[in-house]
Amino acid sequence: MTVPRFYGASPPGVKDSPLPGRLIVIEGTDGVGRSTHISLLKEWLESRGFPVVNTGLRRSELAGRGIERAKRGNTLDPLTLNLLYATDFADRMERQILPALRAGMVALVDRYIFSLMARARVRGLSAEWIENLYGFALVPDLVVYLDIDIEHLVPRVLSTTGFDYWESGQDYLPGPDVYRNFVEHQTRLLAEFRRLAVEHAFTTVDARGSVAEVFDVLCRVIEPLVQVMATCDAVADPPMLELP
Repeated sequence: MTVPRFYGASPPGVKDSPLPGRLIVIEGTDGVGRSTHISLLKEWLESRGFPVVNTGLRRSELAGRGIERAKRGNTLDPLTLNLLYATDFADRMERQILPALRAGMVALVDRYIFSLMARARVRGLSAEWIENLYGFALVPDLVVYLDIDIEHLVPRVLSTTGFDYWESGQDYLPGPDVYRNFVEHQTRLLAEFRRLAVEHAFTTVDARGSVAEVFDVLCRVIEPLVQVMATCDAVADPPMLELP
């Protein structure tokens, strides 16, 4: 990302700043295996000599803990929730993502603005409003979307975290049946992700396979991007010749 690009207006002082690092985003719904693969990719990239910063939702020092506290009450409306997440994202972009890219590092991001857009849209917020809200976001060098179906997703969630209030759409779907709401909410989310994948040219990876199978595909997808980065570094820093 030598020349930064944004989805809307760029933040002050960033538009013309060189960003020699790479911004790689892993997207997908909860339970699809994002965290596992982020951890494996970080280790893989660092073993190849690439410095990595990884970040994700609610990891902002400014807003992360506040979002966690606010969500415990299960009373947040969609607009307030998205404004809190936008604050979290803006702080992480300024303090974590941009500094890493300026330093020539790989910024490996566990969910970006697309998860937030999908969540907002299924809850009835205006697509135009949410896109304008995140217009200051950098366009990533690569977005990998881990795609899955409900039949494979449900067992994974049941065997790990269980049905979460927010990830089951309990805040906006009627009725007390958590399982039915989870299936309905995730079906809507997956449809939004697939629409965003087409709209923003994601690289879609089938996440229904084993961890090893999916990780192998991810490495093959990411390899050309970081290899170009390594080549650029080599050109920028030619080997020193010894004097006779």
